[in-house]
Amino acid sequence: MRDELLTVDQVLEELGGVSRRTFDRWREIGKAPEALRLPNNGLRIWRSELMRWLSTLREAA
Repeated sequence: MRDELLTVDQVLEELGGVSRRTFDRWREIGKAPEALRLPNNGLRIWRSELMRWLSTLREAA
């Protein structure tokens, strides 16, 4: 599978409709996948990072 950069909206959709507010709170407290800040101030998340983050949640459950 080819790695790709996802927008926050794409990540929220992958997470089943988590709200942007919830995601922003997760970022504030360090509980979200690592993101890249682009020069235009946008955020992107590598699909591989999202999958790694999800696997850590599964192991903790």
